[in-house]
Amino acid sequence: MFDRRIVIAAVAAMTLSAVPAAAQTEIQWWHAMTGANNDVVVKLAEEFNASQREFRVVPTYKGSYPDTMNAGIAAFRANNAPHILQVFEVGTATMMAARGAIKPVYQLMAEANEPFDPKAYLPAVAGYYSTSRGEMLSFPFNSSSSVMWYNKDAFRRAGLNPDQPPKTWPDLFEAAKRLRAAGFDKCGFSSAWITWLNLEQFSVWHNVPLASRANGIDGFDTELRFNSPLHVRHLQNLVELQRDNTFSYSGRTNTGEGRFTSGECPIMLTSSGFYGNVRANAKFEWANAPMPYYPDVAGAPQNSTLGGASLWVMGGKSAAEYRGVARFLTFLSSVERQAKLHTDSGYLPITTAAYEQVKASGFYRANPYLETPILELTNKPPTENSRGLRLGNMVQMRDVWAEEMEAALNGQKTAQAALDAAVSRGNVMLRQFERTVSR
Repeated sequence: MFDRRIVIAAVAAMTLSAVPAAAQTEIQWWHAMTGANNDVVVKLAEEFNASQREFRVVPTYKGSYPDTMNAGIAAFRANNAPHILQVFEVGTATMMAARGAIKPVYQLMAEANEPFDPKAYLPAVAGYYSTSRGEMLSFPFNSSSSVMWYNKDAFRRAGLNPDQPPKTWPDLFEAAKRLRAAGFDKCGFSSAWITWLNLEQFSVWHNVPLASRANGIDGFDTELRFNSPLHVRHLQNLVELQRDNTFSYSGRTNTGEGRFTSGECPIMLTSSGFYGNVRANAKFEWANAPMPYYPDVAGAPQNSTLGGASLWVMGGKSAAEYRGVARFLTFLSSVERQAKLHTDSGYLPITTAAYEQVKASGFYRANPYLETPILELTNKPPTENSRGLRLGNMVQMRDVWAEEMEAALNGQKTAQAALDAAVSRGNVMLRQFERTVSR
């Protein structure tokens, strides 16, 4: 004979098991991080997911920076955009102009009642991604700047002082010649991101305009200005030094950075965000230093500007989804998390409090290379020429600029003719972008 109480209990248990647990709201995050930096992205998502049960962030690698931005825009047009899209800094103007495609971060945080104060972020970081009224449009994530990485063992081999890296371009050229003579015959020095380092950051660091209208920050009706005598002189120096491999071209992006970690190129000009790969792969003693400058340029060095990327929130999502995105951005902003992200990845701490915490801990005394880009960004108060860049069609323009610089490096054009063409072709693209956003 059945026990009626057992039957009732069994039926109740079956009924309860048939009721599904509350479903998590999924937040799609498309990014462009590889290697050690991809590990950082995955870990951040895992930590956030473990910290609460309402939302689940799913990071997905979508290719290079340009590929990721293009994928996000295409997905929006197909009504299938991610919630969060990582976009490199030169895509800022394009994203700003994409009306309806984005949800400004300052609006998102206010609507979600999440604590958010733009003044808590480093001024150089917040300013790059904000309107002239201080309204932050995207969320700073992997911010970086340009630095000079160098192989201290190679310096010793060439009779150079590893604790006194070159400060000026002439000093760098001389050091590279000595390194080449000491056995680094394929490469005295090189540069990743050829246009970012040798046009964009170069202009800012020397306080000369890359373009009019504060490099586009004050309006889209801007014109390029980087065919000046200083820019031409610098490109001509690279052309002449490449003839004997004192300078060795490494491509338009960062694909050639491995030439540094392998030991082939003892000096590499690239992003401070290269830190994770250097730490993981370099089998020699290394360090970094501020970017070189031409000492005869009045006021140089000025201040550097941002590289890296920010997180844009895409439009067309539900209130619940936006609540999850806002919660995640608050999670990323915590002082402790930003401090750890900085010391683990080499990217800049985006908040002033995180920077001060790391500095007070004495971390930079043992790891000065992680403070180098911060000291560059804050070297002097920004000017009209050094606040940052906001040029439309920047992704496509970089390819045009690089194409013309390559023509000079290959001996097909003079440095002046190459930069004149880069400016002329770029201005056509700027007018196309201006017409698009003014419709």
